[in-house]
Amino acid sequence: MQVNVITLDNAPAGSTELPEELFGAAPRADIMARVVHWQLAKRRAGTHKAKGMGEVSGTTKKPYRQKGTGSARQGSLRAPQFRTGGVVHGPVVRDHGYSLNKKVRRLGLISALSQKAKDGKLVVLDAAAGEADAKTSVMAKRVKALGWSSALVVDAQVDEIFARTLRNIPGMDALPTAGANVYDILKHDVLVVTRAGVEALKERLA
Repeated sequence: MQVNVITLDNAPAGSTELPEELFGAAPRADIMARVVHWQLAKRRAGTHKAKGMGEVSGTTKKPYRQKGTGSARQGSLRAPQFRTGGVVHGPVVRDHGYSLNKKVRRLGLISALSQKAKDGKLVVLDAAAGEADAKTSVMAKRVKALGWSSALVVDAQVDEIFARTLRNIPGMDALPTAGANVYDILKHDVLVVTRAGVEALKERLA
């Protein structure tokens, strides 16, 4: 798959060959949905907690005698029917993550890359490097000239200065190839991959 390469100033910088098996595969929406669900499940903190009957403070004494009061029998004021009682089957601290086969995760990433290429939302950048005196305002003008309202830049190794000038622009983000994932690719409108990023993706998905 032959695509044109541009610079950050929107000037042509030749062309490059993208592997068909990574950027030209048939996108699988079901696989991408599975991978996104897996990613979001792993992100959940799982720190929610409610106290059960054995954890709330209070007496363990029987409130009143078993028979003869005319009221329902009760064994503890910690029971859930009382105002200060514990919660029945309440949330507990746990890990929401689960395992997903590596082949499925790989196919999900390939599907996301192919989906962006199919939609015409894939841009190959010559390089993503910032100047020593770079300002966010300058980068914002470049991004606006390129027509990117929401874009994810993927490079082999994200340049620190470039990332610093990019991070305060709404809708823009930069990730190294090792961190490229289905959720972030689909979350952003445009996927921008550098020449070095393409080569690193080839190695990662080989």
